[in-house]
Amino acid sequence: MAEGALDAEGVARLVDVLIDAEALRFGDLITKSGRPTPYFVNFGQVRTGPQLAALAACYADGVARIFGDGVDVLFGPAYKGIPLAVATSLALERRGISVGFAFDRKEAKDHGEGGTIVGMQPSAGDRVVILEDVTTAGTSLDASIPLLRATAGVEVVGVLVGVDRLEHAAEPTETALDGVGRRYGVRVAALATIEDVAERLIGRTIDADDVARIRAHLERYGVRTA
Repeated sequence: MAEGALDAEGVARLVDVLIDAEALRFGDLITKSGRPTPYFVNFGQVRTGPQLAALAACYADGVARIFGDGVDVLFGPAYKGIPLAVATSLALERRGISVGFAFDRKEAKDHGEGGTIVGMQPSAGDRVVILEDVTTAGTSLDASIPLLRATAGVEVVGVLVGVDRLEHAAEPTETALDGVGRRYGVRVAALATIEDVAERLIGRTIDADDVARIRAHLERYGVRTA
């Protein structure tokens, strides 16, 4: 099961960032995977220096807590993962922890330096942690992990996402994030789950009806134990 990467205080700080950035929307929406949803978490709304610095501090806390010093490179899948990898690398550097960062192009470049990976070029034996924003179906991770493993034999040691929506993908008995961990044999963790976030939004930006809709959504798309 995906690990919680932040303590209660850390989750509260993450929620404050999401509220400040207006990154949480509620209504009749559709996710990238095509599912109807009563809410949407858009990390693309984190668009100022202070907001990104606060978010990166949360990711840095998560990386340090879950992976310790067992990281050489932070990888951010294009596009929303790019600022996460860059800013988290800076946040860790301020704590005396030096890690590289890299991200992918949507299309390989056939001129200049060429290739698909931008930033620190991972080499054999490098330990890579992938930073994601939100996990619904795990689609981008299914692209990123094979890409990295095909690049100089790097070791993908784990995935850290901002918010785990706790929804299943192909297997209704496991979340999409847990499915990624099982398929690829990597450690998976989240700064917070949608349940963590909703609990701290009550009375601030959502009411009991919004919470009821989120719970009904999880009844339909969340993990089924039987």
